[in-house]
Amino acid sequence: MKELLRTTDPTQIAFAQALLQGEGIDAFAMDVHMSILEGGIGAFPRRLMVHDDDHAEARSVLSDNGISLPET
Repeated sequence: MKELLRTTDPTQIAFAQALLQGEGIDAFAMDVHMSILEGGIGAFPRRLMVHDDDHAEARSVLSDNGISLPET
């Protein structure tokens, strides 16, 4: 699996997952339970992971919908 997105904004993770699901790309959000440890202040980023084979297409889907991604 490859990291696609890293953010402290939980709404951006949910939006990205919805976009990818609409395109038939499975995505897995990691670190979502860190808010229990951090007290919900958003200090730890959450990561969105996709299968290696879907990474390029997933980047394209998110970029086309206005989600900026880091350079790889």
